[in-house]
Amino acid sequence: MPLVSLGVFILWFGWFGFNGGSALGMGDPELVARIVINTNLAAGAGAIAAMFTAWAKFGKPDLALSFNGALAGLVAITAPCAVVTPGSAIYIGMLGGILCVYGVHWLDRFGVDDPIGAVPVHAFNGVWGTLAVGLFGQSVLGSPQNGVFYGGGLSQLGIQALGAVIVAFFVMGSMWLVFKTIDALVGLRVSEVEELRGLDIGEHGMESYSGFQIFSTE
Repeated sequence: MPLVSLGVFILWFGWFGFNGGSALGMGDPELVARIVINTNLAAGAGAIAAMFTAWAKFGKPDLALSFNGALAGLVAITAPCAVVTPGSAIYIGMLGGILCVYGVHWLDRFGVDDPIGAVPVHAFNGVWGTLAVGLFGQSVLGSPQNGVFYGGGLSQLGIQALGAVIVAFFVMGSMWLVFKTIDALVGLRVSEVEELRGLDIGEHGMESYSGFQIFSTE
């Protein structure tokens, strides 16, 4: 968990440059400041919301889910970071953190193997953040149209939803071809023995952690 914590804080710090730089507006201090503030607020709100959601759902606050909530907030605010207010950024991050906790739980129930919660953090919250532009975006801040909560109607929300659907179908289709090709050429799964022993031994010939449990393959 200390390494997880360090990794999340590095990502959190790096996201300021990611979101701030992607606006291509370094000559506009107000724009960059708003993006950085929104990014930080959404991440903090996501972490806190995920912590309390996990606490209420599982009886104890969960550090891993809290950090995933921070990442969920960062992902969710990425699309609307330049066109929403700091108050809206908090709501976006909070909902992102809650969605992350429930997303992990849903995938576990369906038997989907996602040990680090990548799908709830990046896929679910990527879609949520894209839709958030159509809900919280403001034209005075640079959004093409006002969002639903600012009297803009459903037009921008529909555009955002269409974009999310198109991207999802493109990624699923293209990656299906890529993974099918890899599976046919070299295979996607390791042997059951390697899986039980751990991929660090099979792929690198060493253990990452001295206390890793070696399962018998006999």
